[in-house]
Amino acid sequence: MPYNRDTASAQADKLSGIVEESDLYEGFAPHVETSEIKVLDFYNLPKSTGKEPALRSFTEIKQLLDQGKKREVKSILRENSWPINSPIRSQLWPALCAQHNTKPQMVEGFYWEMVHQVFGTTELSEKPIMLPAFVDATHCLPYHLTRTGRAVADRIVNVLGYDCPDITYSPVLYPIVSILLHFMSEEEAYHCLAALVGSKDKVFINQTKLLHEVTWKTVMQIAKKHTKNAVSYFQRICPGVKLERVFMDWCWWILAGLPFQHLVRIMDCFFHEGIKVLYRIALVIINLFHKECQSNNEWSPDNIKNDIGNALIKFCKKIPVSPAKLLHAAFSIRGLSSTYISRIFLKTEMLLKSRSVLNTGNKTLVKSRSSDNLPTSQSQVNIQMMSHTLTIREGEKSPGHRAIAMGVYPIHQLKSLVCANEDLFTLWSWLPVRITMYQPVLLYTTEEHGCSLTTFYVRVEQHEPTLMMIKTCNNEVFGAYCSSRWFERNVKDDKGQRQAYFGTGETFLFSLYPERAKYPWVGIENDKDLGHASELFMAADSKMITIGGGEGQAIWMDENIRFGKTDSCKTFNNPPLCPSGDFEIRVLEVYGFVGA
Repeated sequence: MPYNRDTASAQADKLSGIVEESDLYEGFAPHVETSEIKVLDFYNLPKSTGKEPALRSFTEIKQLLDQGKKREVKSILRENSWPINSPIRSQLWPALCAQHNTKPQMVEGFYWEMVHQVFGTTELSEKPIMLPAFVDATHCLPYHLTRTGRAVADRIVNVLGYDCPDITYSPVLYPIVSILLHFMSEEEAYHCLAALVGSKDKVFINQTKLLHEVTWKTVMQIAKKHTKNAVSYFQRICPGVKLERVFMDWCWWILAGLPFQHLVRIMDCFFHEGIKVLYRIALVIINLFHKECQSNNEWSPDNIKNDIGNALIKFCKKIPVSPAKLLHAAFSIRGLSSTYISRIFLKTEMLLKSRSVLNTGNKTLVKSRSSDNLPTSQSQVNIQMMSHTLTIREGEKSPGHRAIAMGVYPIHQLKSLVCANEDLFTLWSWLPVRITMYQPVLLYTTEEHGCSLTTFYVRVEQHEPTLMMIKTCNNEVFGAYCSSRWFERNVKDDKGQRQAYFGTGETFLFSLYPERAKYPWVGIENDKDLGHASELFMAADSKMITIGGGEGQAIWMDENIRFGKTDSCKTFNNPPLCPSGDFEIRVLEVYGFVGA
């Protein structure tokens, strides 16, 4: 019987508390082996008192999504324990994933054209398909997919690998594909996956070894604070086991360990909120395991000390709480804000990136795993060449094509801002390592495009990240690395209000003349919550642009991009970037990075 989405939709909206035997598996796609899926937890729930609120329908949730009421949707997803066999997910999951899509909507049939390009046919091969190198062959989890379903999952990841060559390492990608396929068609699953991979605002799926490592180390750092007693217990009973070896497999506690019923409910929230949901679930698992270790002989120190990582996964398979209780415990953890998680993540990422060190004395590059974060062929270019090619000088003024050159790129130099190779080399060394592997391109300069904030937005606002460089009439040179799109000035919050400030802690300020200095976000060096004033990264409207805030603005420019001012600010703990505080702009240039 072909998979009929309209039928599934009608069932989703008419779902009641009573499910007939013949309807037990109507919520699943045809390539699912339903006989192995347990739905008993639905029937073992306490008897209804008649006072429980009815489960929300897809139509209600879709209306909230269309209205941009993400907070209300978040609450609904957390609180509504739809049965594992509920047809609602055939529409709900695609809608949740689609909101994260940053690319133009794919034309109908695009996926099948891609399939034909990769395989030469749209017919599903009976022979095994070789999987892309970014897939972890030991964790190709099919869950309850049939043989045909597994072949479909293989095909999807191959097409995604063809369409997204920047993915170099993503072990969780295959399990996510498999889970999606339980509730939708092949084409829908691909579109969902592509939206998650391409998301700019939230992290769902890591795509490089570096970010994979950053993620598990972030979980470990958070666990040390929020599950302190459990972590201390594990270290005490397993003195010969490094904590890192336990947390390296944190995602498999969830994806390979938890029962499918639990996993599906977690995905309801994950597809809306992102990876932070999994962080919370991991912390609950650690705490529950710790409690069981103290009361259940099965998890006594003698039984787990030699392989605590495997014991954690086995424990998850028998987890003693329902999906609803697991989620409730996860979302009840206090002090685990997105800002806090982002700060720990960024600190960890910068620490790992620092392994890639350029020894300017002997011009040799010390490589590390951080090079795995460089997604293009340029990642193999020897960075030592930068000292010979990375300069700015007066050159041909071809709009949009004058670029800072790195490695083998052509040299187009601009003396308007920076004269010495050393200045530019210093600036380049301050950029995130992954960004230095992309070719910079001049997006906007007052010399060619005029002094208008409107023109600035037209040429710059959709690019992320951007590098802004200012030269004043007194020859001071300073600027900022801006981590987010300037378009975000238009993004509205749950109440329909435009957010005053946006950006992330990867943003930083710099000065090149008369002094060289970098001013990173204050949160990188501090685990404490420094308050709202420390997170005022970027702000803009039709009248001005601001970078940095809190008791002053690090950089402020007027709508004519002629006058500006600079003060100390709490976000970057910087001094004024020019002695007088007020400045007149001689040249403003903004660079983007091709492919970033």
